[in-house]
Amino acid sequence: MISRTWSRKSIALSLAVAVLSVYSMVVLATPGQLGQTGASGELSVSGQVTVNGQSAISGATVFTDSTIETAANSSATLSLGKLGRVELLPSTVMKVSFSQTGITGVLQSGRARVSVPAGISATVNTKDGAVIADNTQADAFSIDTECGNTIVATQVGKVELRAGSKVSQIAAGSQDTAGQATPGTRCTRLALPGMKGIGGGALAALLLAAGGAIAAAILAGRSGNNDLNFGGNVTVVSPTR
Repeated sequence: MISRTWSRKSIALSLAVAVLSVYSMVVLATPGQLGQTGASGELSVSGQVTVNGQSAISGATVFTDSTIETAANSSATLSLGKLGRVELLPSTVMKVSFSQTGITGVLQSGRARVSVPAGISATVNTKDGAVIADNTQADAFSIDTECGNTIVATQVGKVELRAGSKVSQIAAGSQDTAGQATPGTRCTRLALPGMKGIGGGALAALLLAAGGAIAAAILAGRSGNNDLNFGGNVTVVSPTR
């Protein structure tokens, strides 16, 4: 009888510990990690990258409402499966949120590129305004804030730049600017890397060529379940601890 009583107490204690452990994990998780959709992405890093202030290391997962920061000479790519992907170039800080239907970002500094398939919404906010993708088609666009203002270039599809009372439609192969460049800033970089000092005609030609390549990659990268597969080897980083 005594042995049976102790056995029941041991089982009850084990169950209590298990329940407490699960409860503790839920309580300690951040709100972004417990988003309504449970969406998450995989981060590929080069150089020094942090997620929510913690170093991004090999094997991690990134949850919605996370802030990603890249150091100088470093970059990061957040792959979101069917939603598309977000690329952060060197010296960039961006908060990225996502659900089952779209991606929202707040670009605090630096440069980023966003690629989404048709049917997925994408909005990136900067201090100058908002960049909103046309979700009726696949879109790929770049946002550059390095000069103190916001420069937007579209490679595939069409995006809308809203800055105060100004609303600009930016089709593939074109770009527009919002805000004023910081006085004294020695910056001639355009939103699409590698275009410094290029004239208007050459710029349009290169944008169109880049747009065609990205569009082909998006179409070729679709698998049977509509996931986007951009190819190449991806190093995944584990959740920050």
